Amino acid sequence: MINMTKKILLPAFVLVALAQLYVPAKMILDREDIMDTGTEYKFKTEPIDPTDPFRGKYITLRYEDDIIKIQNEEDWVRGETIYVFFTTDDEGFAKIDSVSTEHSTDNRDFLKTKVRNITSNSSNKLTIDFPFNRYYMEESKAYDAELAYRDSQIDTNQTAYALVNIKDGEAVLKDVLIDGVSIREIVIMEREKQE
Repeated sequence: MINMTKKILLPAFVLVALAQLYVPAKMILDREDIMDTGTEYKFKTEPIDPTDPFRGKYITLRYEDDIIKIQNEEDWVRGETIYVFFTTDDEGFAKIDSVSTEHSTDNRDFLKTKVRNITSNSSNKLTIDFPFNRYYMEESKAYDAELAYRDSQIDTNQTAYALVNIKDGEAVLKDVLIDGVSIREIVIMEREKQE
């Protein structure tokens, strides 16, 4: 009887161990696929509230173009799943082209996300919840990156934006850039100046 139990437990243990390895590996591979083969968009960021402190090891991002005019406020529900379709402006920044509650069958890039807010004052505006609003960094560089990002938002001559890859409704935040330079590189350059 003990031998029979061992024969059953060993394969069950191996199966559980493989499942535990498969799930995180699949998540990583899916994100890598989006970064390798997804369409890259630049999303212009806007200033964050200076009283909103740096939380942990990431930079909080807010986007300029996360609101779209809609026909009728009553047709939308806060928190519902939506499909956002993008285009780019003359400078190459992502702009919302259209929003739908239905998944489109054409080959346009889309982001599957949620409605964050709907106006209730007849201005017919819908705010989109972009799922890429946190940029994680190494702990030792995170605070300096937050300062560099905040400074770029104050200086109107600088342009800060997020580089995001989108594929099949999913998005991966690749980098945050200020005037075309990665925020990671900016932190390294600032540290070298101080040495």
